[in-house]
Amino acid sequence: MPTGAAQTKPSPHVQRKRRKRRAEILHAALRAFRTKGYHATTLDDIADDLGVRKTALYHYFPDKETILYECHREALGEIKRLMKEAQKLDTAEERLAHVIQEHVRVMTDTLEGSPLAFEVPALSGRRQAQVIAARDRYEGELRQIIDDGIKSKEFRPVDSKLAAFAILGAINWIARWYQPEGPLQGSELGAEFADYLVGGLSNARACDEIPDEMESSS
Repeated sequence: MPTGAAQTKPSPHVQRKRRKRRAEILHAALRAFRTKGYHATTLDDIADDLGVRKTALYHYFPDKETILYECHREALGEIKRLMKEAQKLDTAEERLAHVIQEHVRVMTDTLEGSPLAFEVPALSGRRQAQVIAARDRYEGELRQIIDDGIKSKEFRPVDSKLAAFAILGAINWIARWYQPEGPLQGSELGAEFADYLVGGLSNARACDEIPDEMESSS
C-alpha cells in the first residue's frame, strides 16, 4: 500500500519545472542585485523581471535573504567543482590558469556580474559563517597551488597569501565594472586574466624580462 508521502511526491516532470523556475528566480535576483544592489532590491523587483506576482516567489523562497544565500551556494558549488578540475592538471601554472579562467566565468556567466562577494554581511549568522568558511577553504586551496608552483620553481618566491588576495581581489572587482551585454565575453576575459595574473607569478617570464646588460654584469 503506497504511503501518503509517496502518493504526493511530484512527478519528474514537475520536479524539472520547479528546478527550472527556481533557477530563473535566482538569476532574476542576480540581475537585480547587479543593477540596484542587494539592499535596494525588493521581491517585487525580482518578480517584475520574471513577469509574475511577488506571491509566486514564496512557493520557492521564503524571503530575499534566502535567495541571496542560495545564489552564494550556487556560486560556491561552481567554485568547488572548478577546483576539483584544476587538481587533475599536471603543473601549478595549468592549475592556477584553470582556476582563474573558470572563476572569471562564474563571475560573468553564473553570477551575471553580480557583486555577491560584497554582500556576505547581509546574511544572518549561520549562513554568513557557512559562506565565509567555504570562501576561506577556497582561498587556502588557491594558496596551496601558488605554494606548489613556488616549490616547483614555476613561480617566483612570493608571499602566497598576498598573491592569492591579489588574484581574488582582481576577480571579485569584475562585479564593479562588468556589463554582460558589453563586448567582452566571459571566456575571453578569463583568458586575459589568467595571462596577466599567472604571468605575473611566472618564474620563466621574470627571467625572460631581465635586461641583457644585467645578465652580462652578474
